[in-house]
Amino acid sequence: MKKGKGRFLTMTGGGFIGFVLLVAIFAPLLTSYDPTAMTLQDRFLLPSFAHLMGTDQNGVDIFAQIVFGARVSLLIAMSVVTVSLCIGLLVGSLAGYCGGWVDLIIMRIIDMIYAFPGFLLILTIAAVMQSASVGHLIFILCLTGWASYARLIRGEILHLKNKDYVLSADALGASHIRKLVLYIWPNLVGPVMIQASFGMAVTIITESSLSFLGLGVPPSTPTWGSLLSAGRNFLLEAPHISFFPGLALLVVVLGFNLLGDGLRDQLDPKS
Repeated sequence: MKKGKGRFLTMTGGGFIGFVLLVAIFAPLLTSYDPTAMTLQDRFLLPSFAHLMGTDQNGVDIFAQIVFGARVSLLIAMSVVTVSLCIGLLVGSLAGYCGGWVDLIIMRIIDMIYAFPGFLLILTIAAVMQSASVGHLIFILCLTGWASYARLIRGEILHLKNKDYVLSADALGASHIRKLVLYIWPNLVGPVMIQASFGMAVTIITESSLSFLGLGVPPSTPTWGSLLSAGRNFLLEAPHISFFPGLALLVVVLGFNLLGDGLRDQLDPKS
């Protein structure tokens, strides 16, 4: 029963994500409008056949900004999750496998990171750097993003390294690297996939929040967060400016959360 529910959630979430991914890949084919071209005489146009989602305060087509903004959001999320996962895998493996003072030092560093509210720490770093670019934003999000993966992987390895098959490999003279790569890491795929799915959703929300506050990517780069920020000043006059990017955020974040929940149900040994 639980696995059936998990399959449904996985397929539903995967469908949402697949749809957004296709929109991002084929963005130039879906619209003929430039997402940065201003046409002041077309300001605040309501949704129509000419402009499917209307235009903003500068006369820029909102649909064009959303489909091209999907590229930015997915690029940042995938980059942050990949880099954070690689760092967390190495650090968490070192802490969990070596134990002792190595584990103690690494876990105290992670505790220091978690001692600060996550978003406030990212917000502070972004404000101090004062340089808006996609690369800088990825770097800022990775500074704290690796900690959750490291803690998860460390806990899993503490459990897995005492399994019979790992102890048998150790008795046969397998090296530490061989035991990690061949016997421990393959068993981390399930938990890491679940964590990465939720991590994608959190990263997209964080990136949009920073862009909303003007600390994300450059203003010339179309993002959902900057659209929401621009639309808040015209909620009564032109609510569609904020509605459609908010809807896009809802779809992609819901998709990743459903995917994570579905994977968790399907990979749960108790089911």
